[in-house]
Amino acid sequence: MAPTHVLRCCQRGLAWIPVVFIALVVCWSYYAYVVELCIITIINTGEKIVYLVFFHLSFIMFVWSYWKTIFTRPANPSKEFSLPKAEKEQYEKEERPEAQQEILRRVASGLPLYTRTGAGAIRYCDRCQVIKPDRCHHCSACDMCVLKMDHHCPWVNNCVGFSNYKYFILFLAYSLVYCLFIAATVLQYFIRFWTNDLPDTHAKFHILFLFFVAAMFCISILSLFSYHLWLVGKNRSTIEAFRAPVFRNGPDKNGFSLGFSKNIAQVFGDQKKYWLLPVCTSQGDGLTFPTRLVNVDPEQPTVILQTDCSSKSVEDGSIPQSPLSDSQNRLLANDHHSSDDHLGIDRRDTQPSNTMP
Repeated sequence: MAPTHVLRCCQRGLAWIPVVFIALVVCWSYYAYVVELCIITIINTGEKIVYLVFFHLSFIMFVWSYWKTIFTRPANPSKEFSLPKAEKEQYEKEERPEAQQEILRRVASGLPLYTRTGAGAIRYCDRCQVIKPDRCHHCSACDMCVLKMDHHCPWVNNCVGFSNYKYFILFLAYSLVYCLFIAATVLQYFIRFWTNDLPDTHAKFHILFLFFVAAMFCISILSLFSYHLWLVGKNRSTIEAFRAPVFRNGPDKNGFSLGFSKNIAQVFGDQKKYWLLPVCTSQGDGLTFPTRLVNVDPEQPTVILQTDCSSKSVEDGSIPQSPLSDSQNRLLANDHHSSDDHLGIDRRDTQPSNTMP
């Protein structure tokens, strides 16, 4: 039997097959559109130029966002969420779950946690040996805990989470634009080849097949893109859409929703001029998130949320203390009283909550 590390290397190599497949399809589509359609088939020079300009714009944005989604490393919990050495040894020696939870509660009392398991316990990853921050989950494929994990996507061979969720949305958007543009501009030549209005050449196969592939991908991407836009508007991850996060007041699928505009800003940032670019503009640091249930938890410390999704607090493990973070102030300050009335929140019940199962 092969050693475990050999099997792991083989598994990692095989995981790139979907990405290589997509890359080959994209390379072929580039050749088929630019060479076979624009250079060989289309006669009108003006039409060629217009098609080539818009094609390359969509192609560049598609490849850029796809690259960023693939090669942006998932963000992980900082060292503050790891058990100190003494507590870790004590936790490993304990066999009673109640005693283990008491250790975790003692350590978690100094952390910004609002969500817990369905049973009300502190969420702890035995594999990574860290207390899970809100919205953090362990990915078995990546073998790590991922901040604000959405899902593991085989088509990018990466975990989609806090660090690259914006890139993933833009990848879906620009791939849809890319397929739509190809299908729309190829359609008339597809019909002319299909009805034998154009002479049979080697370009015929490429153009016929190009239309079918673009249309097929367009349909599949449209449904996925629409679903994730809905998730962004609701401020949910795919995991949270299927299993509501559990707060101190119980499960609440809308617990992290702050209203449509603020939900959008949390993923795409405050500056709209950067929304369509695959650059980091997401709000927060991925370790803590404002909720609609609470502003400040009297039993938990609050933290400064960086306005850069590649914030140093995730990298160096520092969680500076502050009454309310800048991101929370931006998201929660505007129309605070009116939003409370709209959500039907009784201020006597505004107590914080705890992590997802």
